Amino acid sequence: MTAMITFVLGVLAYAVIRVLIGCLYTVRPDQRAVVTSFGAVERLRETAEEPPLSGDEKERYEYPQVRVIGPGGPYFKFPWQAVHKVSVATQAVDLSWDPSKAQDTIEAVTKDNLTTGVNGQIRYRISENNLYAFLFGVASPLEHVMGYFVSVLRERIANFVDPKGQSLLTDTGGTEGGPETSAVELSEGVSINDLRKNLPLLNQYMEEQCRSTTGRYGIELDAALITEIDPPREVDRALSAINSTRNQVAADISTARADAEQQITMSARAVEIATNNAQAEVAPLRELAGTLATIKSEGGSACLKAYLRNLRVPLYRRADRVVHSDNGVGQTGGKV
Repeated sequence: MTAMITFVLGVLAYAVIRVLIGCLYTVRPDQRAVVTSFGAVERLRETAEEPPLSGDEKERYEYPQVRVIGPGGPYFKFPWQAVHKVSVATQAVDLSWDPSKAQDTIEAVTKDNLTTGVNGQIRYRISENNLYAFLFGVASPLEHVMGYFVSVLRERIANFVDPKGQSLLTDTGGTEGGPETSAVELSEGVSINDLRKNLPLLNQYMEEQCRSTTGRYGIELDAALITEIDPPREVDRALSAINSTRNQVAADISTARADAEQQITMSARAVEIATNNAQAEVAPLRELAGTLATIKSEGGSACLKAYLRNLRVPLYRRADRVVHSDNGVGQTGGKV
């Protein structure tokens, strides 16, 4: 009888210790916890800041605020309570991650009807203010986020247009090099090239469009890093040929433009030199005309005739023959 009582007491003591140990828990610094009683979570009356959702989405994804337990411990819970721990640290996942199938890349169709492969990563973290949506909103929130992200990405790739090309289409050519630049840039017109050139814009667009995932699924998108856009092998070879030809055309245009600018500069300098020479030849004549006018105005016609006579003397000394005309009749004189 004593042995039976001792056994029963031992079982009771083990059960009590086991239950007490199981009722204690801790929360790591990178974790947050939510406690449920018989499956019901403790809700708070205050509301958090509204996530960026549209009108109908606010009604569909209206989740309450729950009591969140921060890092620390040990904490105590009753046996009928369950603890749900989640990590709020920033995590990364490949863009091709899909729990339902194995794949190495995401396929998307461009506006040129080319099937291209897209690779990259997504950095995310669980929102502490939206733990109800993450824990109890959907069964697999990360899978839903990935599906939403890939859908938005495919829609964007299918309709992507290079914003630089659009601005060139509306350019009137008023700026320097406007028409030539438009002809070179708009000769590209290949959607894959446009996507590769504008990867930062594409990543920024994806981050803006996926801000609603915080209110939808309790996951906050930290960054979208789309690193590779690879077309099929045949298309890639054709794109390489197109890019090589375009680079050669751009180089030829630059060379021709430099030659034209050089010719224009040389022509302008030649005109400037000819103008300076003409001005140098005209300047003494203008100076002489001014001198003669001054002599006539101050000394009269007699003074002007005397000046001209004195001015002719050196000329006569250098001349071999002088022809004098008197009343329209020419006479030939000898040497002076």
